[in-house]
Amino acid sequence: MGDGGQATGDGLTGADRVRADAAARGLDVEIIERPAARSLEEAAELMGITPADIVKSLVVKRSDDTYVFALVPGGRKISWPKLRSLLGVNKLQLPDASLALAATGYERGTITPLGSTTAWPVVVDETIPGRRVSMGAGEHGRSLFVDADRLVEAFDATVADISEPE
Repeated sequence: MGDGGQATGDGLTGADRVRADAAARGLDVEIIERPAARSLEEAAELMGITPADIVKSLVVKRSDDTYVFALVPGGRKISWPKLRSLLGVNKLQLPDASLALAATGYERGTITPLGSTTAWPVVVDETIPGRRVSMGAGEHGRSLFVDADRLVEAFDATVADISEPE
């Protein structure tokens, strides 16, 4: 799966999976091609948005080998104590790239809850709702735009304070 545009076993590319899942959820998404960026700031500039409008989809592993998607805006990072408290667990970790791929069907840098091979729960940082955001689109070189409030509704996501400044 080196190239993010390669099809998965079901013949669908990552962006195809994203589009199909979004459609099934009644969620409007816009997927764009974008050049590679060396930094969050450069990526935001290329897309004409602010760094905070770029949402990172982090797949977080619980000790029972289940996962959670933690959505955090650019310029912020997961606050591990806050996320552990919210989930009622005492141990969480970011899995290595191979476990993240196995958990979601997506390579790092392309991960999104949309079209994930397993529908893990979604937790959205409280700073994200109320705007249009950009996030991974299931393939390298692509981003998707979505209304954050509709995304929260589509996943019945938990909105909570789970981040801190980077």
